[in-house]
Amino acid sequence: MEKLAAQGAAVAVGLLLVLGLTGCGDAAQAEGDLAGSAVQVSPSPTPTPTPVVTVEQEDVTEVVPFDAVSVDDATRDIGQDAVTVTGQNGSMVLTYDVTYTDGVETSRTLAGQSAVVAPVQQVTSVGTRVPYVAPVPVPAPAPAPSGCDANYSGACVPVASDVDCAGGSGNGPAYVQGPVRIVGSDVYDLDRDGDGIACDR
Repeated sequence: MEKLAAQGAAVAVGLLLVLGLTGCGDAAQAEGDLAGSAVQVSPSPTPTPTPVVTVEQEDVTEVVPFDAVSVDDATRDIGQDAVTVTGQNGSMVLTYDVTYTDGVETSRTLAGQSAVVAPVQQVTSVGTRVPYVAPVPVPAPAPAPSGCDANYSGACVPVASDVDCAGGSGNGPAYVQGPVRIVGSDVYDLDRDGDGIACDR
């Protein structure tokens, strides 16, 4: 009986050892699985590249328009205006600080400016002198017919010691049929009312 008991114990110990070895194998398998899982972790995302920023100076030439003024000119007649100085545009250089991001312009700032050619102001001379106007000549009276007094026109007033209006109260010795215009001196006092017309009644 004792011998059978000892054999049973040995068998039991063998079974425990077998079971223990089997458990160790499972543990190793589990560690291997975990190691494989660690190797298969997803890679980290690609980092975003840093933009390249550069600043360059750029010169830009711009036109500066001329202005115009008018000045009085007493040597010119009124209405005789003329451009005496022709205006000319100037030019200016503007310097900018230009910022580029990855080769594309993103901003610009004015850094300075300088005049290359100054504009020339246009001048117009405005005439202020009043032009001279010659007076209209007064026509000379037509010469009196021979034997007529040149101080009268419209009818022949004879040259005599005295002349009266025909049909009047004068006693001559010479008479004239009016009306007669006084163009000089009323030497015979024919224009009694002083209106420049004699013998008009």
